[in-house]
Amino acid sequence: MLYYAIVFLVVALIAGVLGFGGIAGASASIAQILFFIFLAIFVISLVMRAARR
Repeated sequence: MLYYAIVFLVVALIAGVLGFGGIAGASASIAQILFFIFLAIFVISLVMRAARR
């Protein structure tokens, strides 16, 4: 999940440099959503691991 967030971020940066504003904005939004989903799953897994011990 984090890998795809980084990929979309790189695509957004490249599109921004080349002047494709719409694609850059969409890719940045997707990267942000994927990052927050990754963060939520990571925190949930940490809580579940702590609860098992």
